[in-house]
Amino acid sequence: MITYEWLYFLAGAFFAVWSLLSIRNRLYGNAAFWGLIAISIFLGTHLSDLANGILVLSMVAIAGVGGLKRSDPETTSVSQRESLSEKYGNQLFVPALIVPITAVLGTLLYNYTALAETGLFEARRETLILFGVGVVIALIAAVVWLKPPLLAPAEEGRRLLDSIGWAAILPQMLAALGAVFALAGVGEIIGGAAGSAIPEGSVFLTVVVFALGMALFTMIMGNAFAAFPVMAAAIGIPLLVEGYGGNPAVIGAVGMLAGFCGTLLTPMAANFNIVPAALLELKDQNAVIRQQVWTAIPLWVCNVVIIYVGAFLLWN
Repeated sequence: MITYEWLYFLAGAFFAVWSLLSIRNRLYGNAAFWGLIAISIFLGTHLSDLANGILVLSMVAIAGVGGLKRSDPETTSVSQRESLSEKYGNQLFVPALIVPITAVLGTLLYNYTALAETGLFEARRETLILFGVGVVIALIAAVVWLKPPLLAPAEEGRRLLDSIGWAAILPQMLAALGAVFALAGVGEIIGGAAGSAIPEGSVFLTVVVFALGMALFTMIMGNAFAAFPVMAAAIGIPLLVEGYGGNPAVIGAVGMLAGFCGTLLTPMAANFNIVPAALLELKDQNAVIRQQVWTAIPLWVCNVVIIYVGAFLLWN
């Protein structure tokens, strides 16, 4: 059986390669940072909490002292890229399309044919596993088709990763922070305060508070995955699902979308909002956020309506 852990091995292999390439270019801070991530991905489930904590603090220390530098490895020349662009045009996007096509069609074929009975993939992980398979297929197809230098894919990946820097792993860090908050009982404290403030039986107001809390906590933490455990424990499960009998699927899924509205509005979501501004060398580092405000607010309102109608009016 192909399990979810196979994806971790695949990701760990990429980070290990980037670490070794950084050593070759004498970027020792980058090598240490990406190498520590590789170790965490390969061995994280087999290490103690203390050991994993030391790995995280070591990465924070490297980033904190400015140990990560931008790289500009040699892959293909500008003339080669222009030649490929003129020759193939928009066909160059085909490898990128292979990934989602493999994930979607592969999931449908696996779940709705006799393949499901083979038990080839871990249950409920089929799409994620097939997404990883799609990445490998796309990489092989691009190399066979375009025939770049052998190390070009790895070097280009490293160049992009080094440009983003420590913010590349910010979502994972913030998701872990959300789990810590949930275990610390932050959700229960917020739930108690919300329960005493919201009038009994006010379903719509409770939905608003839940969606607003998702957006605000996402803005604070920078990631909806970090906010969800807190708000689910505070309001989503005890009030909306158990108290008012709402549809948990709608509340969970659309509640995450309400949190993503907060992602559009916060510099804490550095990899989405600050890194693009830096890569584009914009004078205003909040320029991306300013453009997203009038998308985020109406979208948040729509999410509130969808939760209320889909999880309560149509469900009950």
